[in-house]
Amino acid sequence: MRILGINALFHDPSAALVVDGRTVAAAEEERFSRRKHGKRPVPFSAWELPEQAAAWCLKRAGLRPQDLDAVAYSYDPALARPADAMGLDDPWDHLRQTYAREAPGFLATALPGLDPGLVRFVPHHMAHAASGAFAADGADRSSVLVLDGRGERASHLAARRLGDRLEPLYAQDLPHSLGLVYEELTDHLGFLRSSDEFKVMALASHGSPRMLAELRRYVYPTGDGGFHATGVPWGEFCPPRGADEPWTGAHADLAASAQAVLEETLLDLVRWLHGRTHDHVLTLAGGVALNCVANSRIAREGPFSRVWVQPAAGDAGTALGSALLLAAGAGDAPEPMAGADLGRDWSDAELGAWLKTAGVPFERPQDIAVTVAESLADNAIVAWFQGRSEFGPRALGHRSLLAHPGHAGNLERLNDVKGREQFRPVAPMVIAERASEIFDGPLPSPYMLFVHDVAADWRERIPAVVHVDGTARIQTVDPEREPLVARMLTEFERRTGLPVVVNTSLNTAGRPMVDDPRDALECFGSSPVDLLAIGPYAVRRDGIFRTAEEG
Repeated sequence: MRILGINALFHDPSAALVVDGRTVAAAEEERFSRRKHGKRPVPFSAWELPEQAAAWCLKRAGLRPQDLDAVAYSYDPALARPADAMGLDDPWDHLRQTYAREAPGFLATALPGLDPGLVRFVPHHMAHAASGAFAADGADRSSVLVLDGRGERASHLAARRLGDRLEPLYAQDLPHSLGLVYEELTDHLGFLRSSDEFKVMALASHGSPRMLAELRRYVYPTGDGGFHATGVPWGEFCPPRGADEPWTGAHADLAASAQAVLEETLLDLVRWLHGRTHDHVLTLAGGVALNCVANSRIAREGPFSRVWVQPAAGDAGTALGSALLLAAGAGDAPEPMAGADLGRDWSDAELGAWLKTAGVPFERPQDIAVTVAESLADNAIVAWFQGRSEFGPRALGHRSLLAHPGHAGNLERLNDVKGREQFRPVAPMVIAERASEIFDGPLPSPYMLFVHDVAADWRERIPAVVHVDGTARIQTVDPEREPLVARMLTEFERRTGLPVVVNTSLNTAGRPMVDDPRDALECFGSSPVDLLAIGPYAVRRDGIFRTAEEG
Protein backbone atom coordinates (compact mmCIF):
# COMPACT_ATOMS: atom_id res chain seq x y z
CA MET A 1 0.00 0.00 0.00
CA ARG A 2 1.18 3.51 -0.89
CA ILE A 3 -0.37 5.90 1.60
CA LEU A 4 0.12 9.65 1.87
CA GLY A 5 -0.60 11.13 5.30
CA ILE A 6 -1.78 14.72 5.61
CA ASN A 7 -1.99 17.01 8.64
CA ALA A 8 -3.59 20.36 7.88
CA LEU A 9 -6.49 21.50 10.03
CA PHE A 10 -4.98 23.13 13.12
CA HIS A 11 -1.27 23.91 12.85
CA ASP A 12 2.09 22.54 11.70
CA PRO A 13 0.77 21.25 8.36
CA SER A 14 2.81 18.30 7.16
CA ALA A 15 2.88 15.29 4.88
CA ALA A 16 4.29 11.79 5.21
CA LEU A 17 4.54 8.88 2.81
CA VAL A 18 4.32 5.25 3.95
CA VAL A 19 4.92 2.48 1.42
CA ASP A 20 4.25 -1.13 2.43
CA GLY A 21 4.41 -0.12 6.09
CA ARG A 22 7.76 1.70 5.78
CA THR A 23 8.14 5.43 6.29
CA VAL A 24 9.72 6.79 3.12
CA ALA A 25 9.49 10.53 3.71
CA ALA A 26 7.99 13.08 6.09
CA ALA A 27 8.23 16.87 6.07
CA GLU A 28 6.58 19.97 7.47
CA GLU A 29 5.23 22.66 5.19
CA GLU A 30 7.11 25.37 7.10
CA ARG A 31 10.40 24.05 5.73
CA PHE A 32 9.21 24.86 2.21
CA SER A 33 7.08 27.97 2.77
CA ARG A 34 9.46 29.48 5.37
CA ARG A 35 6.48 30.44 7.57
CA LYS A 36 7.00 29.36 11.18
CA HIS A 37 4.63 26.47 11.96
CA GLY A 38 3.29 26.73 8.41
CA LYS A 39 0.37 28.91 9.47
CA ARG A 40 -1.37 30.25 12.56
CA PRO A 41 -3.89 27.85 14.16
CA VAL A 42 -7.02 29.90 13.42
CA PRO A 43 -10.20 28.69 11.69
CA PHE A 44 -9.59 30.94 8.67
CA SER A 45 -6.36 29.05 7.86
CA ALA A 46 -7.84 25.57 8.16
CA TRP A 47 -8.14 25.22 4.38
CA GLU A 48 -4.38 25.61 3.84
CA LEU A 49 -2.79 22.31 2.86
CA PRO A 50 0.83 21.13 2.98
CA GLU A 51 0.97 21.24 -0.80
CA GLN A 52 4.73 21.55 -1.15
CA ALA A 53 5.50 18.94 1.50
CA ALA A 54 3.06 16.48 -0.08
CA ALA A 55 4.44 17.03 -3.58
CA TRP A 56 7.96 16.51 -2.31
CA CYS A 57 7.07 13.27 -0.49
CA LEU A 58 5.66 11.86 -3.72
CA LYS A 59 8.67 13.06 -5.71
CA ARG A 60 11.02 11.43 -3.22
CA ALA A 61 9.41 8.06 -3.93
CA GLY A 62 9.00 8.63 -7.67
CA LEU A 63 5.21 8.51 -7.36
CA ARG A 64 2.36 10.49 -8.88
CA PRO A 65 -0.87 11.29 -7.03
CA GLN A 66 -2.69 8.72 -9.16
CA ASP A 67 -0.24 6.05 -7.93
CA LEU A 68 -1.50 6.33 -4.35
CA ASP A 69 -3.74 3.72 -2.75
CA ALA A 70 -5.03 6.04 -0.05
CA VAL A 71 -4.63 9.48 1.52
CA ALA A 72 -5.00 9.70 5.29
CA TYR A 73 -6.29 13.02 6.63
CA SER A 74 -5.65 13.33 10.38
CA TYR A 75 -9.03 14.68 11.45
CA ASP A 76 -12.52 13.19 11.23
CA PRO A 77 -15.22 15.89 11.04
CA ALA A 78 -17.91 13.29 11.68
CA LEU A 79 -16.70 13.08 15.29
CA ALA A 80 -16.77 16.83 15.93
CA ARG A 81 -19.38 18.79 17.87
CA PRO A 82 -20.15 22.52 17.81
CA ALA A 83 -17.59 24.50 19.78
CA ASP A 84 -20.11 25.94 22.22
CA ALA A 85 -21.45 22.44 22.93
CA MET A 86 -17.93 21.47 23.99
CA GLY A 87 -17.53 24.52 26.21
CA LEU A 88 -15.08 26.24 23.87
CA ASP A 89 -15.11 29.94 23.03
CA ASP A 90 -14.41 29.61 19.31
CA PRO A 91 -17.27 31.13 17.28
CA TRP A 92 -15.62 30.45 13.92
CA ASP A 93 -14.79 26.80 14.60
CA HIS A 94 -17.55 25.78 12.19
CA LEU A 95 -15.21 26.91 9.40
CA ARG A 96 -12.76 24.22 10.43
CA GLN A 97 -15.44 21.58 10.15
CA THR A 98 -16.51 22.87 6.72
CA TYR A 99 -12.92 22.84 5.45
CA ALA A 100 -12.32 19.38 6.90
CA ARG A 101 -15.40 17.95 5.19
CA GLU A 102 -14.25 19.43 1.89
CA ALA A 103 -10.65 18.23 2.29
CA PRO A 104 -10.93 15.46 -0.34
CA GLY A 105 -11.78 18.01 -3.01
CA PHE A 106 -9.12 20.46 -1.84
CA LEU A 107 -6.51 17.69 -1.91
CA ALA A 108 -7.51 16.61 -5.41
CA THR A 109 -7.00 20.21 -6.56
CA ALA A 110 -3.65 20.49 -4.80
CA LEU A 111 -2.44 17.13 -6.15
CA PRO A 112 -3.71 16.89 -9.75
CA GLY A 113 -4.56 13.33 -10.66
CA LEU A 114 -5.60 12.31 -7.16
CA ASP A 115 -8.93 10.55 -6.84
CA PRO A 116 -10.74 12.36 -3.99
CA GLY A 117 -12.47 9.09 -3.17
CA LEU A 118 -9.14 7.79 -1.85
CA VAL A 119 -9.11 10.27 1.03
CA ARG A 120 -9.83 8.70 4.42
CA PHE A 121 -10.59 10.68 7.57
CA VAL A 122 -8.55 9.42 10.55
CA PRO A 123 -9.51 10.48 14.10
CA HIS A 124 -6.98 13.05 15.24
CA HIS A 125 -5.90 11.37 18.47
CA MET A 126 -5.77 7.93 16.88
CA ALA A 127 -3.34 9.45 14.36
CA HIS A 128 -1.27 10.83 17.24
CA ALA A 129 -1.38 7.46 18.99
CA ALA A 130 -0.27 5.58 15.87
CA SER A 131 2.63 8.02 15.41
CA GLY A 132 3.93 6.83 18.75
CA ALA A 133 2.90 3.21 19.07
CA PHE A 134 3.61 2.16 15.47
CA ALA A 135 6.78 4.23 14.98
CA ALA A 136 8.56 3.10 18.15
CA ASP A 137 10.94 0.17 18.04
CA GLY A 138 10.01 -2.80 20.20
CA ALA A 139 6.49 -1.54 20.94
CA ASP A 140 4.37 -4.37 19.52
CA ARG A 141 2.70 -4.68 22.92
CA SER A 142 2.71 -1.26 24.54
CA SER A 143 0.65 1.54 26.05
CA VAL A 144 0.27 4.92 24.41
CA LEU A 145 -0.74 8.26 25.88
CA VAL A 146 -1.74 11.26 23.75
CA LEU A 147 -2.18 14.79 25.11
CA ASP A 148 -2.54 18.00 23.14
CA GLY A 149 -4.74 21.07 22.87
CA ARG A 150 -7.70 19.48 21.13
CA GLY A 151 -8.89 17.04 18.54
CA GLU A 152 -12.42 16.60 17.25
CA ARG A 153 -14.05 16.52 20.71
CA ALA A 154 -11.32 15.45 23.13
CA SER A 155 -7.87 16.54 24.28
CA HIS A 156 -6.45 13.21 25.42
CA LEU A 157 -6.40 9.55 24.54
CA ALA A 158 -5.14 6.57 26.48
CA ALA A 159 -4.77 3.47 24.31
CA ARG A 160 -2.95 0.20 23.87
CA ARG A 161 -1.14 -1.36 20.94
CA LEU A 162 -1.55 -5.07 20.44
CA GLY A 163 0.32 -6.10 17.31
CA ASP A 164 -1.08 -4.10 14.41
CA ARG A 165 -4.17 -2.96 16.32
CA LEU A 166 -4.75 0.11 18.49
CA GLU A 167 -7.32 -0.22 21.25
CA PRO A 168 -8.66 3.06 22.74
CA LEU A 169 -9.12 2.91 26.52
CA TYR A 170 -10.13 6.42 27.62
CA ALA A 171 -10.52 9.89 26.14
CA GLN A 172 -10.93 13.15 28.01
CA ASP A 173 -13.67 15.31 26.53
CA LEU A 174 -13.27 19.02 25.97
CA PRO A 175 -13.25 21.69 27.35
CA HIS A 176 -10.82 20.00 29.75
CA SER A 177 -7.41 20.20 28.11
CA LEU A 178 -3.90 20.28 29.55
CA GLY A 179 -2.64 21.56 26.22
CA LEU A 180 -5.10 24.46 26.07
CA VAL A 181 -4.35 25.41 29.68
CA TYR A 182 -0.64 25.55 28.86
CA GLU A 183 -1.41 27.59 25.73
CA GLU A 184 -3.43 30.07 27.82
CA LEU A 185 -0.48 30.44 30.19
CA THR A 186 1.87 30.97 27.26
CA ASP A 187 -0.27 33.87 26.10
CA HIS A 188 -0.60 35.28 29.64
CA LEU A 189 3.19 35.31 29.98
CA GLY A 190 3.57 37.35 26.80
CA PHE A 191 4.67 34.60 24.43
CA LEU A 192 3.05 33.43 21.19
CA ARG A 193 0.30 30.92 21.86
CA SER A 194 0.51 27.57 20.06
CA SER A 195 4.15 28.31 19.30
CA ASP A 196 6.19 29.35 22.35
CA GLU A 197 5.08 26.84 24.99
CA PHE A 198 8.68 25.61 25.23
CA LYS A 199 9.64 29.08 26.48
CA VAL A 200 7.29 28.64 29.43
CA MET A 201 8.98 25.33 30.23
CA ALA A 202 12.40 27.03 30.15
CA LEU A 203 11.19 29.95 32.25
CA ALA A 204 9.79 27.55 34.87
CA SER A 205 13.33 26.55 35.85
CA HIS A 206 13.93 30.13 37.00
CA GLY A 207 10.96 30.11 39.39
CA SER A 208 9.51 28.36 42.43
CA PRO A 209 6.17 26.46 42.37
CA ARG A 210 4.73 28.54 45.21
CA MET A 211 1.34 28.82 43.46
CA LEU A 212 0.95 25.05 43.03
CA ALA A 213 -1.63 24.51 45.78
CA GLU A 214 -3.92 27.17 44.32
CA LEU A 215 -3.49 25.87 40.75
CA ARG A 216 -4.58 22.41 41.89
CA ARG A 217 -8.08 23.84 42.31
CA TYR A 218 -8.31 24.12 38.52
CA VAL A 219 -6.02 21.40 37.17
CA TYR A 220 -6.12 17.94 38.71
CA PRO A 221 -6.58 14.26 37.82
CA THR A 222 -10.01 12.77 38.42
CA GLY A 223 -8.75 9.27 39.23
CA ASP A 224 -10.61 7.52 36.40
CA GLY A 225 -8.03 8.07 33.66
CA GLY A 226 -9.12 11.65 33.02
CA PHE A 227 -8.61 15.11 34.47
CA HIS A 228 -10.08 18.53 35.13
CA ALA A 229 -8.26 21.35 33.33
CA THR A 230 -10.18 24.49 32.52
CA GLY A 231 -11.16 27.89 33.90
CA VAL A 232 -7.80 28.97 35.35
CA PRO A 233 -8.02 32.69 36.32
CA TRP A 234 -4.45 33.52 35.34
CA GLY A 235 -4.79 37.20 36.22
CA GLU A 236 -5.39 36.32 39.86
CA PHE A 237 -1.95 34.73 40.06
CA CYS A 238 0.08 37.52 38.48
CA PRO A 239 -0.43 40.36 35.98
CA PRO A 240 -0.09 39.47 32.30
CA ARG A 241 3.24 40.26 30.67
CA GLY A 242 3.44 42.30 27.50
CA ALA A 243 5.46 40.72 24.71
CA ASP A 244 8.13 43.43 24.98
CA GLU A 245 8.17 43.66 28.78
CA PRO A 246 10.76 41.94 31.01
CA TRP A 247 9.61 38.89 32.92
CA THR A 248 9.46 39.03 36.71
CA GLY A 249 9.85 36.54 39.51
CA ALA A 250 6.08 36.19 39.69
CA HIS A 251 5.96 35.19 36.03
CA ALA A 252 8.66 32.58 36.57
CA ASP A 253 6.89 31.28 39.70
CA LEU A 254 3.62 30.91 37.81
CA ALA A 255 5.42 29.03 35.04
CA ALA A 256 7.05 26.75 37.63
CA SER A 257 3.71 26.12 39.34
CA ALA A 258 1.94 25.30 36.08
CA GLN A 259 4.77 22.99 35.06
CA ALA A 260 4.52 21.19 38.40
CA VAL A 261 0.74 20.68 38.21
CA LEU A 262 1.11 19.42 34.63
CA GLU A 263 3.68 16.86 35.74
CA GLU A 264 1.52 15.71 38.66
CA THR A 265 -1.48 15.20 36.42
CA LEU A 266 0.52 13.35 33.79
CA LEU A 267 1.95 10.99 36.38
CA ASP A 268 -1.55 10.12 37.57
CA LEU A 269 -2.65 9.42 33.98
CA VAL A 270 0.40 7.24 33.37
CA ARG A 271 -0.18 5.24 36.54
CA TRP A 272 -3.84 4.73 35.69
CA LEU A 273 -2.90 3.52 32.21
CA HIS A 274 -0.30 1.10 33.54
CA GLY A 275 -2.86 -0.24 35.98
CA ARG A 276 -5.06 -1.14 33.03
CA THR A 277 -2.40 -2.64 30.74
CA HIS A 278 0.60 -3.66 32.91
CA ASP A 279 2.77 -3.07 29.84
CA HIS A 280 6.51 -2.38 30.07
CA VAL A 281 6.66 0.17 27.24
CA LEU A 282 4.90 3.53 27.08
CA THR A 283 4.88 5.71 23.96
CA LEU A 284 3.92 9.39 24.08
CA ALA A 285 2.58 11.73 21.39
CA GLY A 286 0.68 14.99 21.12
CA GLY A 287 2.03 18.48 21.66
CA VAL A 288 2.26 18.03 25.45
CA ALA A 289 4.76 15.20 24.81
CA LEU A 290 7.27 17.83 23.64
CA ASN A 291 7.56 18.91 27.28
CA CYS A 292 10.85 17.14 27.95
CA VAL A 293 10.85 18.04 31.67
CA ALA A 294 7.52 16.25 32.14
CA ASN A 295 8.72 13.33 30.01
CA SER A 296 11.72 12.86 32.28
CA ARG A 297 9.58 12.81 35.37
CA ILE A 298 7.32 10.21 33.77
CA ALA A 299 10.36 8.09 32.94
CA ARG A 300 11.86 8.55 36.41
CA GLU A 301 8.79 8.18 38.63
CA GLY A 302 6.28 6.37 36.44
CA PRO A 303 5.67 2.60 36.42
CA PHE A 304 6.80 1.89 32.84
CA SER A 305 10.31 0.53 32.34
CA ARG A 306 10.74 2.31 28.99
CA VAL A 307 9.29 5.56 27.66
CA TRP A 308 9.54 6.47 23.96
CA VAL A 309 8.44 9.83 22.59
CA GLN A 310 7.59 10.55 18.95
CA PRO A 311 10.17 13.14 17.77
CA ALA A 312 7.44 14.95 15.81
CA ALA A 313 5.04 14.69 18.74
CA GLY A 314 3.02 17.78 17.77
CA ASP A 315 0.38 17.87 15.08
CA ALA A 316 2.99 17.42 12.34
CA GLY A 317 3.39 13.84 13.51
CA THR A 318 -0.26 13.04 12.81
CA ALA A 319 0.51 12.97 9.09
CA LEU A 320 2.82 10.04 9.76
CA GLY A 321 0.52 8.43 12.32
CA SER A 322 -2.56 8.55 10.11
CA ALA A 323 -0.65 6.89 7.26
CA LEU A 324 0.74 4.20 9.56
CA LEU A 325 -2.72 3.53 10.99
CA LEU A 326 -4.22 2.99 7.53
CA ALA A 327 -1.25 0.83 6.55
CA ALA A 328 -1.71 -1.38 9.60
CA GLY A 329 -5.43 -1.65 8.91
CA ALA A 330 -4.67 -2.76 5.34
CA GLY A 331 -2.36 -5.54 6.51
CA ASP A 332 1.00 -3.80 6.04
CA ALA A 333 3.02 -4.34 9.21
CA PRO A 334 4.26 -0.87 10.27
CA GLU A 335 8.04 -0.59 10.46
CA PRO A 336 9.57 1.44 13.31
CA MET A 337 11.19 4.77 12.50
CA ALA A 338 14.92 4.36 11.97
CA GLY A 339 15.44 8.04 12.75
CA ALA A 340 13.95 11.50 12.39
CA ASP A 341 15.98 12.32 9.26
CA LEU A 342 13.05 11.94 6.87
CA GLY A 343 13.25 15.21 4.93
CA ARG A 344 15.15 16.63 1.97
CA ASP A 345 18.81 16.13 1.10
CA TRP A 346 21.19 17.00 -1.74
CA SER A 347 24.13 15.26 -3.37
CA ASP A 348 27.66 16.63 -3.03
CA ALA A 349 27.53 17.77 -6.64
CA GLU A 350 24.24 19.60 -6.09
CA LEU A 351 25.60 21.36 -2.99
CA GLY A 352 28.73 22.39 -4.88
CA ALA A 353 26.57 23.86 -7.63
CA TRP A 354 24.60 25.86 -5.06
CA LEU A 355 27.82 27.32 -3.65
CA LYS A 356 29.12 28.21 -7.08
CA THR A 357 25.85 29.91 -7.97
CA ALA A 358 25.98 31.87 -4.71
CA GLY A 359 29.46 33.06 -5.62
CA VAL A 360 30.95 32.37 -2.20
CA PRO A 361 34.50 31.07 -1.68
CA PHE A 362 34.51 27.52 -0.37
CA GLU A 363 36.84 24.59 0.09
CA ARG A 364 36.50 20.84 0.19
CA PRO A 365 38.68 19.59 3.05
CA GLN A 366 39.78 15.99 3.32
CA ASP A 367 37.32 15.39 6.16
CA ILE A 368 34.65 17.96 7.05
CA ALA A 369 34.26 16.38 10.50
CA VAL A 370 37.90 17.13 11.33
CA THR A 371 37.63 20.69 9.96
CA VAL A 372 34.57 21.36 12.10
CA ALA A 373 36.16 19.83 15.20
CA GLU A 374 39.21 22.07 14.75
CA SER A 375 37.01 25.16 14.35
CA LEU A 376 34.92 24.28 17.39
CA ALA A 377 38.05 23.72 19.46
CA ASP A 378 39.08 27.27 18.46
CA ASN A 379 35.70 28.47 19.80
CA ALA A 380 34.08 29.08 16.42
CA ILE A 381 30.32 28.82 15.89
CA VAL A 382 29.55 26.35 13.11
CA ALA A 383 26.45 25.96 10.98
CA TRP A 384 26.12 22.22 10.28
CA PHE A 385 24.07 21.18 7.22
CA GLN A 386 24.32 17.45 6.57
CA GLY A 387 22.12 14.72 5.10
CA ARG A 388 18.34 14.65 5.27
CA SER A 389 16.56 17.30 7.31
CA GLU A 390 14.79 16.36 10.53
CA PHE A 391 11.05 15.73 10.91
CA GLY A 392 9.88 17.54 14.03
CA PRO A 393 11.08 20.59 15.98
CA ARG A 394 14.46 19.31 17.19
CA ALA A 395 17.81 19.74 15.44
CA LEU A 396 19.41 16.31 15.67
CA GLY A 397 22.71 16.70 13.88
CA HIS A 398 21.46 17.49 10.38
CA ARG A 399 20.46 21.17 10.58
CA SER A 400 22.35 22.41 13.65
CA LEU A 401 24.35 25.27 15.11
CA LEU A 402 27.36 23.88 16.96
CA ALA A 403 29.65 25.44 19.55
CA HIS A 404 32.22 24.68 22.29
CA PRO A 405 30.45 23.70 25.54
CA GLY A 406 33.41 24.60 27.73
CA HIS A 407 32.94 28.37 27.48
CA ALA A 408 30.03 29.66 29.56
CA GLY A 409 29.71 32.73 27.34
CA ASN A 410 28.69 30.58 24.38
CA LEU A 411 25.14 30.33 25.74
CA GLU A 412 24.69 34.10 25.54
CA ARG A 413 26.60 34.16 22.27
CA LEU A 414 24.31 31.59 20.63
CA ASN A 415 21.16 33.25 21.94
CA ASP A 416 22.44 36.50 20.43
CA VAL A 417 23.13 34.75 17.12
CA LYS A 418 19.61 33.34 17.10
CA GLY A 419 18.02 36.54 18.44
CA ARG A 420 16.19 34.86 21.29
CA GLU A 421 15.69 35.26 25.05
CA GLN A 422 18.70 34.76 27.29
CA PHE A 423 16.84 32.48 29.72
CA ARG A 424 16.64 29.85 26.96
CA PRO A 425 19.10 26.93 27.28
CA VAL A 426 21.02 25.18 24.52
CA ALA A 427 21.53 21.45 24.31
CA PRO A 428 24.49 19.06 24.26
CA MET A 429 25.09 16.18 21.88
CA VAL A 430 27.23 13.28 23.06
CA ILE A 431 28.21 9.85 21.73
CA ALA A 432 25.77 7.36 23.25
CA GLU A 433 28.35 5.19 24.99
CA ARG A 434 29.78 8.20 26.85
CA ALA A 435 26.47 9.71 27.96
CA SER A 436 26.12 7.86 31.28
CA GLU A 437 29.45 9.27 32.50
CA ILE A 438 28.10 12.80 32.33
CA PHE A 439 24.29 12.74 32.30
CA ASP A 440 21.78 11.00 34.56
CA GLY A 441 18.41 10.32 32.94
CA PRO A 442 16.69 8.15 30.29
CA LEU A 443 19.28 6.68 27.93
CA PRO A 444 19.68 6.50 25.04
CA SER A 445 18.05 9.81 24.16
CA PRO A 446 18.43 10.23 20.38
CA TYR A 447 15.59 12.73 19.91
CA MET A 448 16.37 15.32 22.62
CA LEU A 449 13.03 14.77 24.39
CA PHE A 450 14.17 14.24 27.99
CA VAL A 451 16.16 16.32 30.44
CA HIS A 452 19.10 14.86 32.35
CA ASP A 453 20.92 15.88 35.49
CA VAL A 454 24.50 16.89 34.71
CA ALA A 455 27.07 15.22 36.96
CA ALA A 456 28.49 17.68 39.49
CA ASP A 457 32.09 17.24 38.33
CA TRP A 458 31.07 18.04 34.73
CA ARG A 459 29.02 21.17 35.30
CA GLU A 460 32.04 23.45 35.35
CA ARG A 461 33.60 21.65 32.40
CA ILE A 462 30.62 22.13 30.05
CA PRO A 463 28.87 25.23 31.46
CA ALA A 464 27.35 26.37 28.15
CA VAL A 465 24.92 23.43 28.10
CA VAL A 466 23.99 23.34 31.80
CA HIS A 467 20.62 24.95 32.52
CA VAL A 468 20.04 27.04 35.64
CA ASP A 469 18.61 23.97 37.43
CA GLY A 470 21.66 21.80 36.69
CA THR A 471 20.04 19.85 33.87
CA ALA A 472 20.58 19.47 30.14
CA ARG A 473 18.32 18.27 27.32
CA ILE A 474 20.73 15.89 25.63
CA GLN A 475 20.96 14.13 22.30
CA THR A 476 22.82 10.84 22.29
CA VAL A 477 24.55 9.95 19.03
CA ASP A 478 24.75 6.37 17.76
CA PRO A 479 27.92 6.06 15.61
CA GLU A 480 26.25 3.47 13.38
CA ARG A 481 23.27 5.75 12.65
CA GLU A 482 25.24 9.02 12.58
CA PRO A 483 28.86 8.22 11.65
CA LEU A 484 29.74 11.76 10.51
CA VAL A 485 28.42 13.41 13.69
CA ALA A 486 30.13 10.77 15.82
CA ARG A 487 33.45 11.35 14.03
CA MET A 488 33.14 15.10 14.61
CA LEU A 489 32.51 14.50 18.32
CA THR A 490 35.47 12.13 18.57
CA GLU A 491 37.78 14.61 16.87
CA PHE A 492 36.54 17.42 19.12
CA GLU A 493 37.24 15.35 22.24
CA ARG A 494 40.73 14.56 20.93
CA ARG A 495 41.46 18.28 20.86
CA THR A 496 39.64 19.43 24.00
CA GLY A 497 39.09 16.45 26.27
CA LEU A 498 35.33 17.08 26.08
CA PRO A 499 33.06 14.44 24.49
CA VAL A 500 30.23 16.98 24.23
CA VAL A 501 29.35 19.66 21.67
CA VAL A 502 26.66 22.34 21.89
CA ASN A 503 23.82 21.62 19.47
CA THR A 504 20.93 23.99 18.80
CA SER A 505 18.69 24.39 15.77
CA LEU A 506 20.03 26.07 12.64
CA ASN A 507 17.68 29.04 12.44
CA THR A 508 17.11 32.49 13.88
CA ALA A 509 14.20 33.60 16.07
CA GLY A 510 10.82 33.47 14.38
CA ARG A 511 12.12 31.51 11.40
CA PRO A 512 11.69 27.80 10.64
CA MET A 513 14.70 25.56 10.86
CA VAL A 514 16.98 25.74 7.81
CA ASP A 515 16.03 23.09 5.27
CA ASP A 516 17.57 23.66 1.83
CA PRO A 517 20.96 25.08 0.75
CA ARG A 518 19.51 28.52 0.05
CA ASP A 519 18.19 28.67 3.61
CA ALA A 520 21.62 27.67 4.92
CA LEU A 521 23.42 30.36 2.91
CA GLU A 522 20.91 33.03 3.92
CA CYS A 523 21.20 32.13 7.61
CA PHE A 524 24.99 32.02 7.39
CA GLY A 525 25.13 35.35 5.61
CA SER A 526 22.82 37.14 8.04
CA SER A 527 24.16 35.92 11.39
CA PRO A 528 27.63 35.93 13.00
CA VAL A 529 28.46 32.29 12.29
CA ASP A 530 32.12 31.52 11.64
CA LEU A 531 31.90 28.40 9.47
CA LEU A 532 29.25 26.75 7.32
CA ALA A 533 29.80 23.01 6.95
CA ILE A 534 27.47 22.07 4.10
CA GLY A 535 27.96 18.52 2.94
CA PRO A 536 31.69 18.00 2.38
CA TYR A 537 32.29 21.73 1.85
CA ALA A 538 33.41 24.48 4.22
CA VAL A 539 32.52 28.15 3.81
CA ARG A 540 34.43 30.50 6.14
CA ARG A 541 33.17 33.91 7.16
CA ASP A 542 36.66 35.39 7.15
CA GLY A 543 37.14 34.01 3.63
CA ILE A 544 34.05 35.81 2.39
CA PHE A 545 35.03 39.15 3.90
CA ARG A 546 38.65 38.78 2.81
CA THR A 547 37.48 38.16 -0.76
CA ALA A 548 35.17 41.18 -0.55
CA GLU A 549 38.00 43.42 0.68
CA GLU A 550 40.31 42.15 -2.04
CA GLY A 551 37.64 42.83 -4.63
